Amino acid sequence: MRLEQIESPRILKDMSIDDMTDLAGQIRSELVATVARRGGHLASNLGVVELTLALHRVFDMPEDKLVFDVGHQSYVHKLLTGRYSQFHTLRTYGGLSGFPKRSESPYDAFETGHASTAISAALGMARARDQLGQRHHVIALVGDGALTGGMCYEALNDAGSGKTRMIVILNDNEMSISRNVGALSRHLTNLRVSRGWNDTKIAVRGGLRAVPVIGKPLAGLMSWLKDSVKSIVMDPHREGFFDALGFRYFGPIDGHDLPGLIHTLESVKKLDEPVVVHVLTQKGHGYGQAEKKPEIFHGTPPFYVETGDRRVVSSLPSYGTVMAKTLSDMAESDPRIIAVTAAMPSGTGLIHFQRQHPDRMLDVGIAEEHAVTMCAGMAACGMKPYFAVYATFFQRGFDQMIHEVCMQNLPVTLLLDRAGLVGEDGETHHGVWDLASMLPVPNLTILAPRDIGELSEMLRWTQHHNGPCAIRYGRTSVDLSARYPNAGQFTPGKWETLEAGDDCTLLAVGSMVETSVRIRDLLAEKGICARLVNCASVKPMDEALLREVADKPVFTLEEHVRTGGFGAAVCSFAAENGLKAPAICFALPDAFVPHGNRTLMLDKLGLSDEKIAKDIQAALRGRNA
Repeated sequence: MRLEQIESPRILKDMSIDDMTDLAGQIRSELVATVARRGGHLASNLGVVELTLALHRVFDMPEDKLVFDVGHQSYVHKLLTGRYSQFHTLRTYGGLSGFPKRSESPYDAFETGHASTAISAALGMARARDQLGQRHHVIALVGDGALTGGMCYEALNDAGSGKTRMIVILNDNEMSISRNVGALSRHLTNLRVSRGWNDTKIAVRGGLRAVPVIGKPLAGLMSWLKDSVKSIVMDPHREGFFDALGFRYFGPIDGHDLPGLIHTLESVKKLDEPVVVHVLTQKGHGYGQAEKKPEIFHGTPPFYVETGDRRVVSSLPSYGTVMAKTLSDMAESDPRIIAVTAAMPSGTGLIHFQRQHPDRMLDVGIAEEHAVTMCAGMAACGMKPYFAVYATFFQRGFDQMIHEVCMQNLPVTLLLDRAGLVGEDGETHHGVWDLASMLPVPNLTILAPRDIGELSEMLRWTQHHNGPCAIRYGRTSVDLSARYPNAGQFTPGKWETLEAGDDCTLLAVGSMVETSVRIRDLLAEKGICARLVNCASVKPMDEALLREVADKPVFTLEEHVRTGGFGAAVCSFAAENGLKAPAICFALPDAFVPHGNRTLMLDKLGLSDEKIAKDIQAALRGRNA
């Protein structure tokens, strides 16, 4: 059976194990080839090939519901559910999403993109099923990394206490497949998941308890002996943990052993209780480059299959690299500085800080709320914590940012990476709501560097700032030093005029400063001389400059949603002070922006250089008419 012939996963039910093993090889080849061209999440998908095959063999999707945690490991699922012919469009505008999408297929039961949500969603589906008198299965496929997020435990505790029938697949891809997946462990797992074993155990326990006088003590003794034997050959803490939460635990089992997976899943689907199946997989399995460097190939840009080298390498250091190097230099002379990440040491760049200061970098796992409050606790005791996090994931720390950090006016610095559109990862990963969440909060200074040089300046300023601060910067680094070699020193509350002009004023924030440089050049070609202002200090704003430019048309530019953003703040200031509002606030619309190339998406949203320049020209013509 060829992969391109798979139109429905139901065909797997009649395939031999040998044919399924061959299909697994075809899937891996397709994954590597497509991600090499398009970029995406490779290592995690290579690790779940057999597991996904087994799930679709045993269960009856879409009647049964499969919920992926994060969803970045759903590529195999897409290939098995009739989307092979579209797979080459992965992560392109109008093509397949890199995450589950309900609009793509009925097999995508729930949309996910952030970690630790699947168990809660699956529990909701299971309870809806029970309320409606239905009998289908609900499965949550959760990576072990997601279990560092507290939301998982809230859901596990709720599901276990309510004894809601559901299955949680714990995909443990950080543990090597070693002796704990040997013959003895497999044998014990097979015994424990078999229906005969469970029926016999229940019958024996019930029969013993019915024996007068000695029945209950004897049943208790047998239970103690069983647990004692298990503790010798298995990790009692791991199993006991899930048992304490009300889940039956099975495993660990080899996640690349198709027959073992199928047998286990066939057995546990017969149980009428909440179940955890612990599966050991290897990230990058089947592609040597990803096996050796699973973290690099977790989420990767396009690369060369033969070597694993990236196809396009920027000559500029990333914002994260510049941040980490600057922070590391600051930490040399300042023992108060400590860096914090939420399971993203590489993505945020803090891996470079960790190499220089291994004892002063804390990775709290996927626990943004905890990270923010922990930083507040450290700051209250004299430390200078810096929390580096993607802007989209920082949304989880909103309450903690307000109550624990800003209300107490503590010197915590939030470093919001990937602010703005992030391109191919799409709706769940665009960082476009951070300003709207932060601008109303007292005591918080909000900064947005024009380029890598200004980011370094801002970080050094925070070292002596005795209050909360957030610095937001985009995915693609910029260096404007060649164009503006004499640019002024960053100062909070003061904006920098990069280019003079008398016809209008462009107030640009962060990534839109570089865009505005090009827009100003386009306007100059039409005889329009625009003043270009770098509004690096989003809060506090430069009120004196706002009053100074109010007599000419003003245009604000930001890579953020229009509602509650920088332009809205400028409009509010103008209204409160009797000034003319900006002619146009260029920003993202009130809509979820789909996945696709960032430049293409900006064009679709009317935010390309040419479209903005034309809109400004039209506005000026209308004013002068």
